[in-house]
Amino acid sequence: MLALPPDSERFEGGIVAVSRQFLVSGRVQGVAYRASTQHKARTLGLQGYAENLPDGRVRVVAQGEPAAVAALGDWLWQGPAMARVSAVDVTECDWQEHGDFAVR
Repeated sequence: MLALPPDSERFEGGIVAVSRQFLVSGRVQGVAYRASTQHKARTLGLQGYAENLPDGRVRVVAQGEPAAVAALGDWLWQGPAMARVSAVDVTECDWQEHGDFAVR
């Protein structure tokens, strides 16, 4: 019997796609972090979004090929030149259709 992937994974075009939430802390607001993340995510072929949180962090939800999501996760530690990232916390999250990668 075929086991179905959890809610955070699904089959897209014959490959497994994952959904991850990243909470990025540090100097990440007011430094073009969300726009830079959008550019990087689109380059990697991901969908999802980046948004500022009231506590000063940026939430990034990324969905797509596992290697591409992992590459974005690595890039989030760097971000744009003016950013100073102190932490990136990652968790699985439920899949939602986004169609593109947006800045909220």
